[in-house]
Amino acid sequence: MARRYVEGTGQLLLALLGFGLFVAWFIALMAKMLRDVDEPGGSSHSVAWLGEAGAVIFAVSWIWSLVTSLSLIREAEANEPPQITPV
Repeated sequence: MARRYVEGTGQLLLALLGFGLFVAWFIALMAKMLRDVDEPGGSSHSVAWLGEAGAVIFAVSWIWSLVTSLSLIREAEANEPPQITPV
């Protein structure tokens, strides 16, 4: 609606990337838990970095969205026509 296609596309891509990493972490965690049921004491490497990176990237996309929204509000207020008060 505000015709800020670059910002919107960037925010969408970051949000999708962050969500994708978070889902990949969740799937890897569930697979590890299922393996641990079959083979107790099995050692496997941690993939916590996937969840952390996904959450951080997703949060960055939300913060970017907030900054863009505040910028749009300021721009709309600056371009608002002067109010005429009745006499």
